[in-house]
Amino acid sequence: MPPADTGASVIDRAAASPQSSTDSSPSAAPDPESGKLRPGGPGYRRMSFALFAAGIATFALLYSTQALLPAISTGLGVSPDQASWTVSAATFGLALGVIPLSAVSERFGRRTLMTVSLSVAALIAMVVPFAPSLGALIALRGIQGVALAGLPASAMAFLAEEVRAKALVAAIGLFVAGNSIGGMSGRIVTGWVAQAWGWRAALAAVGVLAVVCAVTFRLLVPKARHFAPRSVGPRALARTLGGHLADPLLRRLYAIGGLFMTVFGAVYTVIGYRLVSEPFNLPQGIVGSIFVVYLVGTVSSAAAGKLVARTGRRGALYLAVGTTSTGLLLSLSDSVYSVLAGLVLITAGFFAGHAVASSSVSRTAKTARAQASALYQCAYYVGSSLGGALGAAAFHAVGWEGTVLLGLAAMVGAASITLYATRKAVAERRLLHLEKAA
Repeated sequence: MPPADTGASVIDRAAASPQSSTDSSPSAAPDPESGKLRPGGPGYRRMSFALFAAGIATFALLYSTQALLPAISTGLGVSPDQASWTVSAATFGLALGVIPLSAVSERFGRRTLMTVSLSVAALIAMVVPFAPSLGALIALRGIQGVALAGLPASAMAFLAEEVRAKALVAAIGLFVAGNSIGGMSGRIVTGWVAQAWGWRAALAAVGVLAVVCAVTFRLLVPKARHFAPRSVGPRALARTLGGHLADPLLRRLYAIGGLFMTVFGAVYTVIGYRLVSEPFNLPQGIVGSIFVVYLVGTVSSAAAGKLVARTGRRGALYLAVGTTSTGLLLSLSDSVYSVLAGLVLITAGFFAGHAVASSSVSRTAKTARAQASALYQCAYYVGSSLGGALGAAAFHAVGWEGTVLLGLAAMVGAASITLYATRKAVAERRLLHLEKAA
């Protein structure tokens, strides 16, 4: 059964140029791109700054407690595995919300959903610092994650509908840059604020940042001029998702993305605990600044395309697995420089693997690519949730070695899936060669 058209695969349709059904003459057909935003044109810069602000807020909020976990553990008297749920609850909430909210955006509009989602998440952020207990903090973070899901569920679709096809990659790149900067700066800001005034003040600072970003987004984001509302029934959405999950290659890509994120979630959730204790004893501000290593990921993800061109998709995945695994082993050293070098390799390997897997999803899915990407994001953030929770549990039980062992097991899983795909491709080529010879 073919996947149902839920209308969410607008990135594909944005690049298309439909012809008139009554007149196929090029001169008679209106240009579907003429009314869309373009670089240098009215509204494009406002749209770019609005989405950039939304990207900063999204990832600053999503991982706001990650750099603060040692301080939260001390302040609330809880163990690392318990405190880690303040991160995992948010990412798991986003994973749960991204698919249904992508359907909601089809009915009420991308701009409306992004505005509501960002506003609700920012308001919750102002309440989070006053959470009286760990349970309340985890609950608020889970709700905040669901609210934040409205941004990735609708931002790409909004850009595809409102921006000219030739400028779409640049517009999406700016939104992703906001994500990266928000994730990095949020952790750095919370680290230094926590060192001076405590973890609750640090969360309040992120909340203020989110409110400023939400107001900036609402003031700058242009009205949607090319959105056509449509209803998406649960059955149609289920058929679409079922069609993607029935594809063996997509299932493998979802698993690989989840496994890479398991490593990343585990390492960056736990690394703060390791660096504030023996033998490093680093202050909270310095630990927060460690997240500047994220810039390495920006470079490696951008270079992933060239890597695929040279080695092929599976070759690039093998290199990503090897780089990540080498970083994990290097991080076992008691030298702070070796740990930092390990983090650089882990980050570079993760972002390269994520870039290859996520781009392959869009390439593999022939219809309803937005839902295919939403499923990837779901697997991706489930991996983050599990990695953070299991990595912290392993650290609490046996130390950093347990977290590294979990990461290596995930990389063995990713390598095994890639090896299976390689052997399958070799067998198919051999069979094709035999058929031609016969």
